[in-house]
Amino acid sequence: MTRTGSKATFVSAVVPETASRQARLAAHASVVGLRRINGLLPRNRVGIQAGRGLIAGVMAAFGPPLPGTRVDTVRSGRVRGEWVRAAGVEQGERAIYYIHGSGYVVCSARTHRGLASRLSKLTGLPVFLVDYRLAPEHRFPAAADDIAAGYRWLLDNGHRPEDLVIGGDSAGGHLAMDLLLQNQRAGTPQPAGVFMFSPLMDLTLTLAERRDRELPDPMAPALTGRRLIELYTEGQQPDSPRLRLDIPPGSALPPLLVQASAGEMLAGDAELLRDMAVAAGVRCDLELWPGRIHVFQALPLLVPEAVPALRRTREFISSALADAARAKVS
Repeated sequence: MTRTGSKATFVSAVVPETASRQARLAAHASVVGLRRINGLLPRNRVGIQAGRGLIAGVMAAFGPPLPGTRVDTVRSGRVRGEWVRAAGVEQGERAIYYIHGSGYVVCSARTHRGLASRLSKLTGLPVFLVDYRLAPEHRFPAAADDIAAGYRWLLDNGHRPEDLVIGGDSAGGHLAMDLLLQNQRAGTPQPAGVFMFSPLMDLTLTLAERRDRELPDPMAPALTGRRLIELYTEGQQPDSPRLRLDIPPGSALPPLLVQASAGEMLAGDAELLRDMAVAAGVRCDLELWPGRIHVFQALPLLVPEAVPALRRTREFISSALADAARAKVS
């Protein structure tokens, strides 16, 4: 671990040096199967629906909700989502606000119930999964607006910012960072902390494409990812400040935990986020786990490393909430 003032970068000692045999086999099988299928799907209604069904099937098979999980649907004005609570977890003041990923196009709150149920069980906290509008039906800034609306809804319904931790994966990481920056501009109180799994930062996928050429990503070609993102960003300039995010020096952002597979194509995005945060004086703990599966934390039946990675996330959440509570008192 290295720390300089308020800056921090951390690669946990619990991270194994090599991926498990099961994780290596999963990556190889995905390159042969899932990557090729995703690369062939057309970018039209039929292809998008097929992609949504394919990813939903993978998530349900390898990361289903835990037995006894309770799901309560939320429909309140513009806010759509669901509360997910593992067995024995009660609704309380503290909560996790989770933003799913998959290129602004593919996933939903339903696909991420399994991940939310595991986070809920490990932390003892309810998880609010926001169901933001997807492209191409709804283009930028629909998803970002829905994320902001969900956060305001939580605050308006009695959740103090210091009692909230935000999580996100893939494009959900970009949406989470956009929310933090918008909060800062508007003077909206920030959450206690933010954790991200395989966050997408470079929407042009230039970093990802470079890595994908060196080692084909198991989930999908970089070109397929770019085409998905373009369904959301069509008509926007790539250097728009809401798309090409930048953390200004001295930003008062909460601590960040970033986890990614070391061999996936978005590992470079994770490093980019860490570098931007540290340069701005924001604490950012980066963990690059061995293996190549994107958002492996959501697939514990496929990738054994998901379990210790989620335990590390639990430690971060507990620490962030405790630090925020102490700061509030002082």
